[in-house]
Amino acid sequence: MRTILHSDMNNFYASVECLYNPKLRQVPMAVVGDVEQRHGIVLSKNEIAKKCGVQTGEPLWAARQKCAEIQFVHPHYDRYLMYSRYSREIYARFTDQIETMGLDEAWLDVTGSGVYGTGEQIADLIRATMKEELGLTVSVGVSFNKIFAKLGSDMKKPDATTVITDSNYREKVWLQPVGNLLFCGRATVKALARYAIFTIGDLANADEKLIGYVLGKNGIKLRNYANGLDGSAVMRAGDIPAMKSVGNSTTPPRDLVSMDDVRLTLWALCDKVAARLRRYGLCCRTAVLYIRDFRLQSYERQMRLNYPVCNAYDLFGAAYDLFSGHHDLSERPVRSLGVRACSLCEQGDVQLSFMPDVMHSQRSEQLERTVDKLRDRFGRDCVTRGLLLCDRDKLVDSLINDKLESEDYF
Repeated sequence: MRTILHSDMNNFYASVECLYNPKLRQVPMAVVGDVEQRHGIVLSKNEIAKKCGVQTGEPLWAARQKCAEIQFVHPHYDRYLMYSRYSREIYARFTDQIETMGLDEAWLDVTGSGVYGTGEQIADLIRATMKEELGLTVSVGVSFNKIFAKLGSDMKKPDATTVITDSNYREKVWLQPVGNLLFCGRATVKALARYAIFTIGDLANADEKLIGYVLGKNGIKLRNYANGLDGSAVMRAGDIPAMKSVGNSTTPPRDLVSMDDVRLTLWALCDKVAARLRRYGLCCRTAVLYIRDFRLQSYERQMRLNYPVCNAYDLFGAAYDLFSGHHDLSERPVRSLGVRACSLCEQGDVQLSFMPDVMHSQRSEQLERTVDKLRDRFGRDCVTRGLLLCDRDKLVDSLINDKLESEDYF
C-alpha cells in the first residue's frame, strides 16, 4: 500500500515575515494585499490573529473589527519564493516524488523511497527538519492516497502529524464536513445540502445514481474520494503537468462602468494570454471569459472558436462577444475580469488556409510575433496599443504597467 504525505506550511506568509521581524510573533498580525489596488484582503495571519477569529480572504476592515490591535504587513513575495524553494530541497532528501500545491503545500510519495521508518516517523522527521533549518512549522497528513493525506494535514494545526489509514478513515474522515474534502467547493456543498448530505460520510454512503444526477461525473469522483478511492499518482520532482489552459485575470483599481473600460481591459488581458500561448508554442480552440461584478458574484462563459488561434485579435473578439451577450454593465459594474484560452493544441498542428477570416487571423499572429521580438529586445513598453494612449487614469496606468496579477494554469 502506498504511503503519501501532504505537508502544509502553517500560516506561511505570516511565518516568513516573523522570521525577519521576530517582534511580530508577540502580537496579532496579518500579511495583507494592496488596498489602493483593491486587493485589500488578509493573505495570511499568525496564530494570535487566528485565535481572534481573523480569517484568510476577509477584508481588512473585518479583520480590524475582530482584532483592533492587529498589525498589517505588506507581502514580500521574493522571500516566500525563496523559502518555498528551501522546503522543496528538504523534501527531496526523502523522495523524488514531490508534487507542489502552491508555494506552501506539497504531496510526497515515500513508498519504497529507502528512507527508514513508517510514514508517521518520516512526517515527524520532516517537521523537525523544517523547524530546525528554516524556522517554520508544518502540519503533515499521512495516508494511503493524496485526498486523505491533504485532509489529514488540515485536521490538526499547527505543527502536527495526522495519520489516516485504510482501517480508521471511517472514524476520522466521515464525521468531517463535506466541504473539507478536496475539490468540494461552496457551490457543491450547497447542492449536496439540498439532499441532506452534510458530512463526508453522508457523501460516501449516498446513492451513486443520486450523486451522479446532482453533480454529474465530478460528483461520482467526489463520492469515490469520500470512500478512499483515489489512485492518482504523485508526480516526480521536475515533471511538468500537461497544460490545460492559459489565462490571466485582473482586479482594476476601480469598477469597470463602461464598454470602453471593458474594451481596454479585455485587450490587455488577451494581449498577455496570446503572448504566453505563442511563447509555449500553443494555440487554443476555446475562449473562456470570467466576470466578477461589484457584488462579488462571479461566473464564466465560454465560446468554441472556428479554428485554433494564438493571437490577441481573435481572443479579444471572442471575449468581447461573450461579455456583450451575457452581462448588463448598466446594472452590474464589473470588479474583476479574466480571460482563459482552453482546448489547447500545438502550433504545428494548425494548417495554413486560404479562407479570408483564417488568413486575417494568421496575419495578425505574424504581426504579434514581430511585436514579441521587439518587446523581448527593447522591453514590454516599446510597443503599446493605441487605445491605451487615451485619457489616462488609474485603470489605464494599471494596464500599461502590466499589473495583471493572476496567471492561471488549469
